[in-house]
Amino acid sequence: MAADLVDQLREKIRSGELSPGDKLPTERALVEDLGISRTVVREAVARLSAEGWVEARQGSGVFIKEPPQAFQIDPNELADLHDVLQLLELRLAVETEMAGLAAERRTEADITELEKWLEILRDASTSEDGGVKADAALHASIARAAGNQYFVRFVEFLGSKLVPRRDAAMVKRTEEKQRRYLDTIQEEHAAIVDAIRAGDPRAARSAARRHLERSLKRARRIADTVADLPALTS
Repeated sequence: MAADLVDQLREKIRSGELSPGDKLPTERALVEDLGISRTVVREAVARLSAEGWVEARQGSGVFIKEPPQAFQIDPNELADLHDVLQLLELRLAVETEMAGLAAERRTEADITELEKWLEILRDASTSEDGGVKADAALHASIARAAGNQYFVRFVEFLGSKLVPRRDAAMVKRTEEKQRRYLDTIQEEHAAIVDAIRAGDPRAARSAARRHLERSLKRARRIADTVADLPALTS
């Protein structure tokens, strides 16, 4: 799996086993040493290049760069189940507290905004993108209600990556099950908004945690049958 190779090479760079200026082993060497396919190697190198860990020099090979300092999430990472699950774990940690602070600090304008996006999301769940844009906008509104610019910047940085597409979660579901599935997610969102509206930080944290813990469980159930996950609900 490309994600595993990316993790291995990142760790070698962080540990100093591979230093800036070193040449990465050739594609052929990695294939033979690790027993993986050329496709996996190419995907891993492409991802490391996009993240700024390596650079390809025409006719010379691929070389290690200084480790990037900026937090990055390459869109290609979210095509891999392992990475999607890790992003959900990150969201669980961040958004639980974000919801609690939103309940403490929200204004009437924030409540109006949250209710607006909740209603739009209810209607957008059957749209072409499965309500992904509306879902991301709802989470961005919670970040603004928290009154902390870094929550806002973090959520805006993630953008649509915050709510990967839902196609995989809908695979092999009957229409009735799809509707029930989307209704469940809507109920989870509504519980977060209700707690923020009520000014109850404890309930808001609990609702946010419950939503994301259930998202992780849903993702792990999908992982039992899907090797690579091109889409996953929040």
